[in-house]
Amino acid sequence: MRTKRKRNRPDQAKHSRGENQAFAHQPFRGVLEDHRDFVKAGEPVPSSSPHSNATEETEEDLFKRAMENVVPLKGIRNKILRSPASKEKPRDELSDQSAKAREYLSHLVKEPAAWDISFSDEYMEGAVSGVGPKIMKRLRRGEFSIQDHVDLHGLTKKEAESAVNSFIIKSYQKDLRCVLIVHGRGLGSADHQPAIKTELPVWFRRGALKRIVLAFATAQPYDGGAGAVYVLLRKR
Repeated sequence: MRTKRKRNRPDQAKHSRGENQAFAHQPFRGVLEDHRDFVKAGEPVPSSSPHSNATEETEEDLFKRAMENVVPLKGIRNKILRSPASKEKPRDELSDQSAKAREYLSHLVKEPAAWDISFSDEYMEGAVSGVGPKIMKRLRRGEFSIQDHVDLHGLTKKEAESAVNSFIIKSYQKDLRCVLIVHGRGLGSADHQPAIKTELPVWFRRGALKRIVLAFATAQPYDGGAGAVYVLLRKR
């Protein structure tokens, strides 16, 4: 006995094809319909910003909230911090050195039996009592013949003092009358000051030299200018 196959009716086939096409275009249609009770039409979506419902804070409130756990440091409550611009300016070391040299030489002038000494940044001269103005004028002008010289460049104060003492004594023993001492202008020293120059008047008044040296004066430019000094010696 033959079994008859059931054939789908045309209206059933069309209905099946329509459902398949609808599912292909809207796969989550059923899911959305199941949960439509959880989504209310026209209800605003809540904002993700945590401060959307908070009241607006002022700058003062923000500052107080940021400083609420800050503990002040001890011991500096009354301390005043000054800016670098308000600091005192450093003293001019060059001016201090020149002032000290002038003060020291001025002290020599006030001493009993001291030399008549004139001193400035570029010029100096001095003479023992009894040396007339004509002699000093000739010495300043470089009219005495220079019979010997010594150069003190590169020496320390101690070495220079020893060299000056030895040079003056030997020149006196040779019967020389006028010699030249080149002391330099101090440009190569640490403080750019002619330290040896300011010491020469002191050395001329010590030991044997105070009985030998009659006068001294800054040399003319052609003999070294402010970096050298003429020295007039006594006769033997």
